[in-house]
Amino acid sequence: MDENGLRELIGRVKRGTLSRRGFVRRMAAVGFTAPMATQLLAISGVSAQSAPGGVPPYPGTRRGGGGPLRVLYWQAQTLLNPHFAVGTTNQDAARVFYEPLAGWAADGTLHPILAAEIPSVENRGLAEDGRSVTWKLKRGVKWHDGQDFSADDVVFNWEYGRHPATAGVTSGSYRGVNVVKVDDHTVRVEFERPTPFWADTFVASRGMLIPKHKFQDFVGANSRDAPTNLRPVGTGAYRFVSFTPGDTLRGELNPTYHAENRPFFDTLEIKGGGDAASAARAVLQTGDFDFAWSLRVEDDLLRRLESAGRGVVSYLPTGGIEHIQLNRTDPNVEVNGERAHASTQHPAFRDPAVRQAIALLVDRDSVQRFIYGRGGVATGNFLNQPPRFASPNTRAEFSIEKANEVLDAAGWVRGRDGIRAKDGVRLRFVFQTSVSAPRQRTQAIVKQAALRAGIDIELKSVVGSVFFSADVGNPDTYTKFFADIQMYNTTMPQADPQLFMNQFTSWELSTRENRWQGRNITRWHSDEYDALFRAAEGELDPVRRAAMFIRMNDLVVGSNHIIPLMNQRLVNGHLNNLRPVLSGWENTLWLLRDWHRVA
Repeated sequence: MDENGLRELIGRVKRGTLSRRGFVRRMAAVGFTAPMATQLLAISGVSAQSAPGGVPPYPGTRRGGGGPLRVLYWQAQTLLNPHFAVGTTNQDAARVFYEPLAGWAADGTLHPILAAEIPSVENRGLAEDGRSVTWKLKRGVKWHDGQDFSADDVVFNWEYGRHPATAGVTSGSYRGVNVVKVDDHTVRVEFERPTPFWADTFVASRGMLIPKHKFQDFVGANSRDAPTNLRPVGTGAYRFVSFTPGDTLRGELNPTYHAENRPFFDTLEIKGGGDAASAARAVLQTGDFDFAWSLRVEDDLLRRLESAGRGVVSYLPTGGIEHIQLNRTDPNVEVNGERAHASTQHPAFRDPAVRQAIALLVDRDSVQRFIYGRGGVATGNFLNQPPRFASPNTRAEFSIEKANEVLDAAGWVRGRDGIRAKDGVRLRFVFQTSVSAPRQRTQAIVKQAALRAGIDIELKSVVGSVFFSADVGNPDTYTKFFADIQMYNTTMPQADPQLFMNQFTSWELSTRENRWQGRNITRWHSDEYDALFRAAEGELDPVRRAAMFIRMNDLVVGSNHIIPLMNQRLVNGHLNNLRPVLSGWENTLWLLRDWHRVA
C-alpha cells in the first residue's frame, strides 16, 4: 500500500464511510498489526481508546471475596522499583503495586489506567503537529498510604527517571521530552519534534509511577537507598504485605482502589524460583498454583500436562525475540577497572568471518521443531512485530559446510586438537544463558555444530534470579555480559518498535558509569544506525518510518553480533477456572485488577 492509499483509508474512517474495525482489517491484509493501525488512526485524529472487545468485560459486582490468588514465576523477582526493573520478572513484580497512565490491550489499543481518558486529536489531548500530548488524570486516586495521587507525582517521575545519576532503565522514555504540570489533574508531555509514537512516556511497563512523597529525597546518586525500593507504596489493586527477594512476594486487597468492584482476589502470592517444567506441573498437573508464567519448556511436555484436564496453556503472539549475542568488547580485559569496556574489541569477534561462521552454525529449524514447538517461530529478524516492520532482506541459513569455508578463507587454521586459531587467538568461547531446559538444549545444539567447524564452546548456565538481576555487584548478570556469547529473550512490551530498537543506539551502551542499566548489552554501535533511529523518532509518514526500522534491523542482523533465533510466543499456564487478562504487548500482570475466577 502506498502513502496516498493509506491516507485515503484514514480519511474514510474520519468521514464515517469505513469503520475502525474495517480499517484495522485492511491494514492487517498488508502487514500492519492492530496496534500499529490504531496508532496511525490516533495520529490522524481518531481515538486510540480501547474499544469494546479490547479488554474483556469485568463481571465482578463487589470488591474482594475471591480468596487467594497464587502465581508462580520460575525466575524470581529481586526488586520492586519499576525504574530499576531489569528483566520481565522485576517489571511484573513492580506492576502489582505501581500503575502507568495507560496500558496496551491485546488488540493493540490503549486502555486507560491512571488516565481519565486516552488523548486524541478529537479530545484535544494530542496536538495535530505531533509535538505534544496532554494527559488528564483520573480523580480520586490515592496512594496506598492514603495520600492523593496528582500531577506532581507524574512530573516527579519524569524528573526522577531522566536524572543521569538515577541510572534507571526507564531513562530512554524520559529523555528528550519536557513535562509540564497544567493543573493538579493534567500534565502535558512536550516533544522536541513531531513524534509519531507518543504513547511511550508514562505508558505501559516503563510508565509505572512512583510517589513523589516517598522518593523525592532519593533522586540521583542515592536512588538505590530508598527504603520504598523494597516496600512499595503504589496505587495498584493490591497493597504490599511482604517481600523476600528471590523468593516470595505477598500482597493484599487495596480497600480504596480507584476502580469499582476491583480486585476480585483477597490476597496475592507470587512465588519465585524453581524451573519452568516444575512450574508447569504445579499448575497443569497438581493444581497447586493458579497461574504459571512463561512456560519455556518443550512443547511435548506441555501437551502431556494439559491432558490432565486441570489447566490450559495460552499462546499469544509478541515481538519478543530469543537471540544470541556475540560480545563486541573484550570481557577478559579491564580498562580503568571495567571489564568489557566499550573501548575494547573482542579478539575473535572483531573478525566478521568468525561472526558470520557462528551465525551459520545456528540450526533454528531444529530448535523450533524439537524444543519450542507452539512457543516460537524461527526467524532471521530481530524485529518481527508488527509485521509491517519485518524485513524481507534477511536470511536465516544453517550450513556447517559454509561455516568451514568462511573460516578457511579468513585464515583460521585448525590445530592438532581440531580447534582453529589465527595470530595467537584461538576460537574458544564461553557461552552463557539462564537456567532453562530449552536454553540448555539450544546451547547444546550450537556447541555440537560449532565443534564440527573447529570452534570450542564452554557452556555456562546461570540461575535466572541472578542472570536477570539488577545487582550491580554481581558479575554474572546479562547486562554486564562478561562472557563471549550469551542468549536470552528480550521482550517488546509496546506496539511500536521505537523503544524496542533503541537498545542498539550508542547512547544506551551498558557501562559501569550507568550501573550497567543501559539497554545496549553487546555494546555494538553504528553511526548509520544512530542517525536512522533519530530520523525515525520524528518521521510521521508511516511508510518511510517503516523503511527506516527495516534498515535498522538489517544493520544489526547483518553485523552478526546479534543472531535471532525465535520470535517468541507468550506462553503461560492457568487453571481452567481462572480468567487472566493478558496482552502480547504488555507485562503479564498489566491488568491484574481484572483477573477473576469463574465457578
